[in-house]
Amino acid sequence: MATAARKESAAGMPQDWTGALRGALPEWWPVIAGLAILFGPTFYDLFTGAWIGEEQGHGPIIFFLAIWLIWRKWPEMMAAVGSTPVGSWTGWPVLAVGLMFHLLGRSQKILMFEVASILVVAAAVVLLKFGGRALRVLWFPFFFMLFMVPLPSELVAAVTMPMKMAVSWAVEHILFALGYPISRSGVVLQIGQYQLLVADACAGLQTLLTLEALGLFYLNLMRHPSAFRNITLAILIVPISFSANVIRVITLTLITYYYGDAAGQGFLHGFAGMVLFITALVLILAVDNGLQWWIKRREGGNDGGPRGGRPTVLKEAT
Repeated sequence: MATAARKESAAGMPQDWTGALRGALPEWWPVIAGLAILFGPTFYDLFTGAWIGEEQGHGPIIFFLAIWLIWRKWPEMMAAVGSTPVGSWTGWPVLAVGLMFHLLGRSQKILMFEVASILVVAAAVVLLKFGGRALRVLWFPFFFMLFMVPLPSELVAAVTMPMKMAVSWAVEHILFALGYPISRSGVVLQIGQYQLLVADACAGLQTLLTLEALGLFYLNLMRHPSAFRNITLAILIVPISFSANVIRVITLTLITYYYGDAAGQGFLHGFAGMVLFITALVLILAVDNGLQWWIKRREGGNDGGPRGGRPTVLKEAT
């Protein structure tokens, strides 16, 4: 009977879910239509402009991963708000701020405000429809979407230049130690007869933020119980991203040296971008496994057992 009940419940779940969706459509279609009218032109401009370039190419990846995270958290959110969710009045001022961001960004062509308005308006909708408890459950997807908001160009330029200098210096010294005829002037590398300019997309702030977002996404999926492990890995993502950038520039430099400038700026240039993210992912996994091994070793050494590794034998007193 229990099996039959489970089958009946499992068979009834899709019907209940479909019925819930149909019942919610009259309430949600004005919201969906309003969001489509408001942000449709913005997404069109993003997908045909900023998001197809190297500097903001991570934007759609961040956006769709955030949507997936919200979908993944949706059952937990519905369980938190109960069967009759109550909206919060705080959503109205948040909505007003989001609309002002959108108006200012759209009218003045400020991409940072226009993209940020997507995040703020979406948070306002959650507050108005489900309340603050729902937004607390969905805090990470909304925090994750911050990584798709473009930063001011002045800030990016100020932070990117020292990073490019450091990457150029590291590439020069590594390849020179390996015997390659390489020299450097600022962020320009001279190898053989070729000159390579280390661009912002190769070693800039946006690349660092993209890799940081990748690491935080990994941490959210893994959900390690150790706070030390999570915090340490989040901090180490910064040197990991620097190392991945160095490997990417080394790859591009060697491609140009052996196959010419056309190969370095063609398909293999995009391939070097894949090398960047694959290298970063491998380094993140390696560091995470190293932290796991160290934590287990530390916990094993503090379990109160004898240092020699032999089990303690308890004998009955006579």
